[in-house]
Amino acid sequence: MGLNAPMDSLPLWTLALLFVGAAAVVWVAGIQLSKTTDVLDDRLKIGSAFGGLLVLAVATNLPEIAITVSAAAAGNLDVAVGNILGGIALQTVVIVLLDAFGRRGRGVHPLTYRAASMVLVLEAVTVVAVLTAVMAGTQLPSDLVALRLTPDVVLIALLWVVGLLLVRRASTNLPWQAQGISPGATPHDPGHRRRRPQAPHKQRSTPAVVALFTVSALATLGAGIVLERAGSAAADQLGLSGVLFGATVLALATALPELSTGLQAIRQGDDNLALSDIFGGNAFLPVLFLVATVISGEAVLPEAGTADIYLTALAALLTLVYVVGIVMRPTRRILGMGVDSFVVLVLYAAGVAGLFAITGAGSG
Repeated sequence: MGLNAPMDSLPLWTLALLFVGAAAVVWVAGIQLSKTTDVLDDRLKIGSAFGGLLVLAVATNLPEIAITVSAAAAGNLDVAVGNILGGIALQTVVIVLLDAFGRRGRGVHPLTYRAASMVLVLEAVTVVAVLTAVMAGTQLPSDLVALRLTPDVVLIALLWVVGLLLVRRASTNLPWQAQGISPGATPHDPGHRRRRPQAPHKQRSTPAVVALFTVSALATLGAGIVLERAGSAAADQLGLSGVLFGATVLALATALPELSTGLQAIRQGDDNLALSDIFGGNAFLPVLFLVATVISGEAVLPEAGTADIYLTALAALLTLVYVVGIVMRPTRRILGMGVDSFVVLVLYAAGVAGLFAITGAGSG
């Protein structure tokens, strides 16, 4: 906790202000990252599923990258693991918010009806495959470390790359009628990224857009470090475990870029991009275990606790609910959201209650 010492000495109200301020920076910077990424995708010809998914997945997960690096360097591996696995579950719940508040009105179908696509199913399956490797990695012995790497984190990275390649191939040559796009779905390219840069940065020069992207990225990285340091110190004062804090409060703050970019995508009529970026980010997050392993020099996943494995299973379950939703395309809405989103919300609430029970039993 040496790197956290300055934060540890601050009063709780100061830590709360720092946390809220950093979260606001993450929100604003996340919007700018989305806008500039769209422009760069178009001008540098890296749109489509592969380039766009890769760029925006990394861009919107900069807070998690910053937190993972900061926590691993400080030896707070429980915070890093809890933030990554809890972040996947919570970012899946972001789809609930996008469904409920993204596009409202009489006659508006749920998000998974509008965004139905076999490519989205493939992206979600990639998330489940990566999470399965995470759960398998927790059962390995902790001494399988070579060159500051372990077999599980290497497999996770490989599965992520293979998933990206499959999505890229599916976006250009999917052997389904109409490229796997359902009738009545929102018009979109098979790769889910529209060649339509957003107006605020459309007239800027490419160097100016790159500069704005860089500034937004650096601001997000810095804010992510503040979130981790201030949040960890506040959690210690409140008596919250690292896993519980990382899976709830910290995960919520770092999910702000996905929420802001998703709402913006829906408002510009790109429903598929909103879902694609969530699934792409969730598939990318477990790759950060490789980063944590390299920095710490320790096997991270074998040290995962019961709560970590529980969060991984919860994230996989929530993702599978949306797979069913995309395939079945429900038209009924409950409390302003699709049936699948309502089920995800109920499951997540039950899951958090179970997480409190697990962490309470562990501390008792």
